[in-house]
Amino acid sequence: MTKNFARGLAALSLSLAPLLAPAPGHAQSTEVTTLADALHRLPVADERHEGYSRGHFKHWNAGLDKRDGCDTRAEVLIAEAEEAPTVGKGCTLSDGEWVSYYDNQEVDDPDKLAVAHLVPLAEAWSSGASGWSAERREDYANDQRAPASLVAVTERTNRSKAAQDPAGWMPPLPGAHCRYLSEWVSTKLRWDLAANPAELDAIAVFANGECKNTSVIYKAVP
Repeated sequence: MTKNFARGLAALSLSLAPLLAPAPGHAQSTEVTTLADALHRLPVADERHEGYSRGHFKHWNAGLDKRDGCDTRAEVLIAEAEEAPTVGKGCTLSDGEWVSYYDNQEVDDPDKLAVAHLVPLAEAWSSGASGWSAERREDYANDQRAPASLVAVTERTNRSKAAQDPAGWMPPLPGAHCRYLSEWVSTKLRWDLAANPAELDAIAVFANGECKNTSVIYKAVP
């Protein structure tokens, strides 16, 4: 078992643990279902792109540990490293090793990695985030409470994906398809984001085929 695959399993396990300490009487339950069933839980709506700007999503912020001097991007890189990087002054990272699960490429230079929003900011905006508060959009853009939300991948694949949903882009590595779709849907359910009909149709092809045994695990953000 490779460390990258093990991390994927660990990510699923972490999703099953409580992600936040909810107020009494307001506990959010962890949901586990199939990819096909999860599709039926998504709100369906046409996308509304008007008014989008990356500036509407404040990132990167100070991350989970406000004392470590690292922003969210650096914390994700440290957490996802196959071999831990050297952390220098001002949280500068060097050395280390990562495997981009989109294309199974090994990377030893953190500057050549993108920390990608699995559901891109523009997609989130057009799927419901345009109506959120600035604080909720910041929480979304820096979400480390669910392992699926942010992922370290090669710059090349992140540029290729851009703001496309699964109807327009899938990871170039076929073995990554089911994980990617599971994480896409779990992120949308976590944040109560909608899906458009073309997006649903594209995912359904996999949900009823090669990914029919794939689970979706999520915990909704209040």
